[in-house]
Amino acid sequence: MKILVDADSCPRPTREVVLRAVRRTGVGAFFVANRPIPGISGEGVVMELCATREGAADDRMVALGCPGDVAVTRDLPLACRLVKGSIWVIDDRGRVYTQENIREHCSRRNFMFGLAEKGLIGERIRTYGRRELKAFADSLDRILSQLIREHTRSVPSG
Repeated sequence: MKILVDADSCPRPTREVVLRAVRRTGVGAFFVANRPIPGISGEGVVMELCATREGAADDRMVALGCPGDVAVTRDLPLACRLVKGSIWVIDDRGRVYTQENIREHCSRRNFMFGLAEKGLIGERIRTYGRRELKAFADSLDRILSQLIREHTRSVPSG
């Protein structure tokens, strides 16, 4: 089990929450980006640099992912690809994407994007503050705790 982070678009406070979770749980993390991100280091932490071509980091996250991993991204098309691979996906606001809800989220995104393209709605600038960070941290802790419990149960004692 590992945590995959779409580091190019991940806010610094969210990256810091992931790094604390890695230290606390011992679960490894891959921060995947097209450019170096400062402050990504520590035991069990890998900064994975990808080519600068469009979609390279997304492709690398999909290639690195295995069923039961956790991914952090705000990119819904990437989230859809990861969920198809049985990977848990959380956005930086704590929304958890699953097989049951990913289509609805993508549909809503595409609808809103279409409205914006036609000039029917303005661009929304959404803030990212303590409330959003707490929701993310709570979701990450909940999923990691569940996966660690499941992993502990499945490992034979000896």
